[in-house]
Amino acid sequence: MKEKILTILLLLLGCCSVRAVENVSAILPADSVTLSMHLDSTAVSDTMNLWAPNPSRATWLAVIVPGLGQIYNHSYWKLPIVYGAFMGCAYAITWNARMYNDYKEAYRDILLDSELSSDPTRSYNAILPPGYTIESMGGRSQYTSTLNSRQSRYRRYRDLSIAATVAVYILSIIDAYVDAQLFDFDISPDLSINVQPQLNYDPWRETKNAEIKLALTF
Repeated sequence: MKEKILTILLLLLGCCSVRAVENVSAILPADSVTLSMHLDSTAVSDTMNLWAPNPSRATWLAVIVPGLGQIYNHSYWKLPIVYGAFMGCAYAITWNARMYNDYKEAYRDILLDSELSSDPTRSYNAILPPGYTIESMGGRSQYTSTLNSRQSRYRRYRDLSIAATVAVYILSIIDAYVDAQLFDFDISPDLSINVQPQLNYDPWRETKNAEIKLALTF
């Protein structure tokens, strides 16, 4: 009798275990974790592949720091061009500003001095080319005119250098915006053009006309 009761209990426990396993399998399949991890990794990969820069963000970054928009667009090869242009403009501004100040000071001093000074450190003497004197430059009047024209020239060059710097700054912003806009533009070699002649007949007018058909595939 005890053996029969024990056998019945074992059978009941076995049935309950099988049903529990079936319920768990129905709720969570065995490969659900693997499938979920695969889908997550695929989604992350697709998200990385579909990344595209935001034109507005690229523009504002370029406005705040020149070249930062190019970094945001991953156009790292443009950085030497951008910063090289800024360095060249900065050098031009510094050089022309220094020359303008030197000639302006010399022109002012030669106008203020009633008699020319022989002091070699005097501005209009110090700016003379090596081996030249005021007399060899055409005298005081001619030399004064030369100083005035050169200070005007270097002032103009300085202003042009500043304008060039502003132009480079604006162009770097425009480049960052356009590059972000055309980031996903198709530039693949799958471009073709098909040109073929075509003859048309107009049954109402009983006339014929020839034309060239142009088809561009991209």
